[in-house]
Amino acid sequence: MSEQPGVVKSADRVLAVFDLLADRGPLSFTDISAALALPKSSTHNLLNTMCARGYLERGQKEFRLGIRIWQLAQHCTEVEHLRHALRPVMEKLCAATTETVQLAILDGTNAVYLDIVESPHPVKLTSNVGARLSAHASAVGKVLLAGLDPAEARRRLTGVPLERLTEHTITTVDGLLTELALTRERGYGVDGEEFTIGLRCLAMPVRDWTGRTVVGLSVSMPTPRYSAQIAEAALDELRAAVAEAATRLGAR
Repeated sequence: MSEQPGVVKSADRVLAVFDLLADRGPLSFTDISAALALPKSSTHNLLNTMCARGYLERGQKEFRLGIRIWQLAQHCTEVEHLRHALRPVMEKLCAATTETVQLAILDGTNAVYLDIVESPHPVKLTSNVGARLSAHASAVGKVLLAGLDPAEARRRLTGVPLERLTEHTITTVDGLLTELALTRERGYGVDGEEFTIGLRCLAMPVRDWTGRTVVGLSVSMPTPRYSAQIAEAALDELRAAVAEAATRLGAR
């Protein structure tokens, strides 16, 4: 942390926590205290305050950046550009499929919703912009992870608990890497009730002119409305949507 004259020590500590977790991902209390060379009592009070304000989230054994960070980040130019550029694509996709459409980015091993257009059906997926979901159990998360180099995907996933959210959730790194390889090969990701029983999802990556995956676009629907025929139709609409999205981003 900075020792420069005029630096407010308490503010410097808060920013140091942000930098640390952004660089290294979720860490335990002990790891944070050691990395920042802070007394445990000071670290305890600091982390509790940041959690209370929503800037950090407390897991069973570790701390990670919280939803409030994302809420602030929504004001960033790049995020606003993505939402503004792709909102018409999302609305068109929702109208074509009559199902909920989500736009998400990858943050570590989580997918974070940038924007959502909800289905007109009374029974539908509901979520919030800025919500985080485990990438290993979601279709949009899988396409985002699949956009990484396989070695980088393994590095990120190694040591990260892959929580079993339903009986269908993939919970091993090797199993997930196999699924990511299949996702790359076929060009889309599938959530077969892996995140929530009664909900299915299909997703595709939106790439920039270099071929880098920038965001993921997904269509989610309740299982009773899902069938092989519906899935094929949704995938056709998704392909058209991601092509238009890529054109919009490339025209920036």
